[in-house]
Amino acid sequence: MAPDPGPDTAMFISFEGIDGSGKSTQARRMAAHLQGLGRTVCLTREPGGAQGAEEIRALLLTGDPDRWSAETEILLFTAARRDHLEKTIQPALDAGQTVLTDRFADSTRVYQGATRGDLRGHVDVLHRQMIGREPDLTLIFDMPPEAALARGLARNSGEDRFEDFGLAFQTKLRAGFLALVDEFPDRCVVVDATGAEDAVFGRALAAVTARFA
Repeated sequence: MAPDPGPDTAMFISFEGIDGSGKSTQARRMAAHLQGLGRTVCLTREPGGAQGAEEIRALLLTGDPDRWSAETEILLFTAARRDHLEKTIQPALDAGQTVLTDRFADSTRVYQGATRGDLRGHVDVLHRQMIGREPDLTLIFDMPPEAALARGLARNSGEDRFEDFGLAFQTKLRAGFLALVDEFPDRCVVVDATGAEDAVFGRALAAVTARFA
């Protein structure tokens, strides 16, 4: 396994990928690993991560797939992200904590900006005006959409509105996430999410170590 990143390195890391790619599991594992090194870790998620944002999460991830237009989703996600940033992320960073977030702005760039219409420009304008920051490192967990979709639907979480859009949508999402690596090469790294959970974590940890050690 790769060596551990140093104990005094400040980190803001986002975990991205299509539904069912295992990013949430890997975010929890990374948090436990870093806490074992003596770090104070803020593990959070989007949409959500703060009281108001969690209320918006319920609106976004449940119900009929056609419940909201892509334009409305962009506004709801941005509102949730602003609350998340104000109430959770920025206070944790100001306190010197390591922040790991399960999704951030890249998900809106891909889900609403790239796959549900030509709306990327709107996403970027709102991000600049309302959010104004990016993670230091973004891990994009990549796997075949067929396997990820089957895994995501098998969870039966009740928050599967986007899984219900089907395989073609998940395939577009995968292409969108992979395109981010070319757009933001300084912070986006692809992690092969296939195979055993331990092996995937080893790849994720190696990417973190390479960036921060």
